[in-house]
Amino acid sequence: MGRLVSFDEMMKPEGRHRAVYAQIQKWLDQAPRELLASRRAQAEMMFRRIGITFAVYGDKEASERLIPFDLIPRMIARSEWTRLETGLIQRVRALNMFLSDIYNKQEILKAGTIPADIILTNPHFRPLMAGWHVPHDIYIQIAGIDIVRLDANDFYVLEDNVRTPSGVSYMLENREVMMRLLPELYAQHQVAPVENYTDSLLASLRSIVPHKSGHNANIVVLTPGQYNSAYYEHSFLADKLGVELVEGRDLFVRDDVVYMNTTRGPQRVDVIYRRIDDDYLDPQCFRADSTLGVPGLMRAYRAGNVALANAVGTGIADDKAIYTYMPEIIRFYLGEEAILKNVPTWRCRERDSLSYVLENLPDLVVKEVNGSGGYGMLIGPHASRQEIADFAQKLKQDPANFIAQPTLNLSTCPTAFDDGVQPRHVDLRPFVLSGSDGIRIVPGGLTRVALKEGSLVVNSSQGGGTKDTWVIDDMLLEE
Repeated sequence: MGRLVSFDEMMKPEGRHRAVYAQIQKWLDQAPRELLASRRAQAEMMFRRIGITFAVYGDKEASERLIPFDLIPRMIARSEWTRLETGLIQRVRALNMFLSDIYNKQEILKAGTIPADIILTNPHFRPLMAGWHVPHDIYIQIAGIDIVRLDANDFYVLEDNVRTPSGVSYMLENREVMMRLLPELYAQHQVAPVENYTDSLLASLRSIVPHKSGHNANIVVLTPGQYNSAYYEHSFLADKLGVELVEGRDLFVRDDVVYMNTTRGPQRVDVIYRRIDDDYLDPQCFRADSTLGVPGLMRAYRAGNVALANAVGTGIADDKAIYTYMPEIIRFYLGEEAILKNVPTWRCRERDSLSYVLENLPDLVVKEVNGSGGYGMLIGPHASRQEIADFAQKLKQDPANFIAQPTLNLSTCPTAFDDGVQPRHVDLRPFVLSGSDGIRIVPGGLTRVALKEGSLVVNSSQGGGTKDTWVIDDMLLEE
């Protein structure tokens, strides 16, 4: 891919704005700096009042923080979104087929398309899921696919998040805040709605009710509790879905059926939207010391009496080594070429790739195959000589635990600061919902922005912020 000049999503190289940002440019030209500062302060106050915070584990200064919010929306033309949406549907379909296969016939392993050891020795592969199909054969009900843009024409997938993807509450709250603070600007655009996300999520969850459970589905959101970093989102979604937010202690299993304790007595539970990792779900099957899960839950799951979203064992598809095989996975199951490109990636488990990575560490980004949140990674161009030397030792000791990618010059969007508007690097996390009745995607997603000048790390845990994402009709665009 080589080194690229960052693609500016608002401005063309000759200095003219792109059509999709025409009204935004006019607004920025006319808006006094004091107005932007005032609206930013109001937005922060609204988020504090709402209580939309996240925890930073190990942070000595504060246990909870607001994710900074930028007022300038990220604009995507409907024609661009349609292409992106088509690629997302293709990718999630292939991922579901991949998970069904590796837990059953394992045809992709027999064909040699993927080395068997990458699957069978992976810590997120769950042998107890082998030999049976989850309800309606849907493993991934909720996917958050991280997308980056490098030029005018192409979107690249950076990561697949299919265990317990988070961030959708920020997508919804960002839209609410924008409509309140900048109603005139919002009214100037035909912005595709995102507020129907929870209706779509509820429909997807209802569609996976196990056959034995009947039609009156009782759905709950299972949270680890108030000390989890995403607890706000768990309570937010339960409220919007109109279902109960429960902890493991609120549920019990009797005769392989899951029940919830209520003031009216036990109520059967048919679908659990779980925000707890596999290891903590059932102390009888996974970590015996877990107090977060429900003893006997896996028995009820295997008996077909409850559906879990997402399914147990989906973490294998989160693995960054598996990510490198996604073009082959799509080709194997769908007989199609991938619509959305993968970022070129070196698998350090392979000798030639490891040699290349060690020789070029100052120019590469190196990630743990099971890492997340921006932790456990090396950004070569921003690392010191000592940090590079230390990371090289890690690579040599356990090369299979790492992949490497070129340092991507992510696209930039205008971002408001006290001293004016400046371009900052962004990514996008659209949310893809799968049910027995099809795949649903609300137009847009969560745009994350690296607020530090020159930074490529957009993760909230590493100082990143968020933006509202507006998908607008092409018919309104004028150069």
